[in-house]
Amino acid sequence: MGYEVTMKALVLSLVVGAVAGIRPSKLVRQVPAIYVFGDSTLEVGNNNYLPGEGVPRADKPYYGVDLPGSGKPTGRFSNGYNTADFVAKRLGFDNSPLAYFVLKAHNKLIPSSITRGVSYASAGAGILDSTNAGKNIPLSQQVRLFESTKAEMEAKVGPRAVSELLRRSFFLVGAGSNDFFAFATAQAEHNKTATQSDVAAFYGSLLSNYSAAITELYKLGARKFGIINVGPVGCVPRVRVLNVTGACADGMNQLAAGFDAALKSLLAGLARKLPGFAYSLADSLGLTQDTFANPLALGFVSSDSACCGSGRLGAQGECTPTATLCPDRDRYIFWDSVHPSQRSAMLGAKAYYDGPPRYTTPITFKQLAAATP
Repeated sequence: MGYEVTMKALVLSLVVGAVAGIRPSKLVRQVPAIYVFGDSTLEVGNNNYLPGEGVPRADKPYYGVDLPGSGKPTGRFSNGYNTADFVAKRLGFDNSPLAYFVLKAHNKLIPSSITRGVSYASAGAGILDSTNAGKNIPLSQQVRLFESTKAEMEAKVGPRAVSELLRRSFFLVGAGSNDFFAFATAQAEHNKTATQSDVAAFYGSLLSNYSAAITELYKLGARKFGIINVGPVGCVPRVRVLNVTGACADGMNQLAAGFDAALKSLLAGLARKLPGFAYSLADSLGLTQDTFANPLALGFVSSDSACCGSGRLGAQGECTPTATLCPDRDRYIFWDSVHPSQRSAMLGAKAYYDGPPRYTTPITFKQLAAATP
């Protein structure tokens, strides 16, 4: 009984502290907690706990080589911190909340889910359950894990305290790229070009599933959604290397752009329909394309190659302890054949949080954090 009373008091102090901009440390929390859903650009270690040989894991060097404090792999598909970490830092946290399965393994889901948040992100995950099925935690399952987490939170501190906590917390969502890779691979395997009806059906499934996931999170108490759209999937080194010139696959980028436009409309529609629903849609596609247009302006010398890998564009081999490692990771846009470098992730999070405003709509992540739902 005493523990539960203490936990309830802690929840209240965290919520009030976040609203008042007060925290007894050097960081000022903008929100009481962060809950993260998505793919490998946001993952911090869930896949290390999934069984099976085909599960993508960032559990070996050189992953984490530049991670402050350890220099060791932690499940992040980066040379250091990833986008979730940098968004969390902007919101006043040390880094991303810990992975759900890490917390469960160490019996720390409660109170971490209350005092900091939880990451459910999983490498290889898609908006569709069928994307890389059996090798990740798909978005729908991530939402179900959050639902079970909420039940545990309520058992400790009560529904009213949890409702207030979730109402003010930040829900970071970034998924979709893996669905596009899977769609393109399926088309290539059948030696065909997607028809208009193929694309329409693909978009329809994605939007239906995405809408269901966001609506379910809303029903569970989420109100502030920071959502990252699908970036230029046709420009990652793994796709570029398939072209003899190393150029981007424009068709894939156009496919992503079409979905991003539909996602923008979907979110605007949800905002009209769901009372208190607030969101910021981050434009990963636009930001990355602008970076490609003038990489030197941001200090990048490589915009088409993986820093860690092997072969042409560093994209013909995985990032492993035997891979070739570039000497200056901060000057590469890509860390491995798919994922951004730590510095790329940092610049992205900064743009989503602080602006310029063209990279978020209708408000920035900073404005979203400060919003009163």
